[in-house]
Amino acid sequence: MTQLTPQMNTALAGDRPLIFGCVEINLPGYDLLLLDGAGEVMIGNRKFVGRDAIYGAIDSVGKLMDSGGESAPVITLTLLPSSDAALATLASARMQGATVVFRMAVLDKLTGKVVPDPYILFAGELDIPTVKWALNSRRLEFKVTSVFERFFQIEEGKRLAPSFHKSIWPGETGLDGVTFVEIPVPWGQNLPTPWIQTRTNNPAIGPSTGIKS
Repeated sequence: MTQLTPQMNTALAGDRPLIFGCVEINLPGYDLLLLDGAGEVMIGNRKFVGRDAIYGAIDSVGKLMDSGGESAPVITLTLLPSSDAALATLASARMQGATVVFRMAVLDKLTGKVVPDPYILFAGELDIPTVKWALNSRRLEFKVTSVFERFFQIEEGKRLAPSFHKSIWPGETGLDGVTFVEIPVPWGQNLPTPWIQTRTNNPAIGPSTGIKS
């Protein structure tokens, strides 16, 4: 049983297959398509290059680190930015969350074309950029987290208020008539509620009361 296509299986089973890696980074308004070496190659109708004229080249790709518990798989991608402007753009907060796909591909030495359906090794998104400075050297290291990272996002911004409610359901006025509410409400969590409390500052209703459950 294999996850590769029949074409890829056949190519890899041949004599000295020409294997290479490629990285696709979908930046806002620009697709950065890089090879792990020199040259250029067409994959489908898109050109992957060893060095992008605007953003530079790949320096290295780290090992895939699997994990469990409260963290998702992560891989390190280090780029060689072509200029200080490229470095600043790539490291900006605007790039965080850009999708990244690492693929393994095989080049047919007879036709010079890529074997169809390169294998996806890892899919994730740009997370933490770190600039690495050295003598005559400038590198940008990214932590690329798996798409499963989104499962760990907590929704702290949610609140029991009319404005937030309408931002999710425009025109829905279910919370407009709720006033003077001070009761802590578990939101998105299954918390024990040993007390049933009614609190209000409305003089027409009266003082606060507390009733044990």
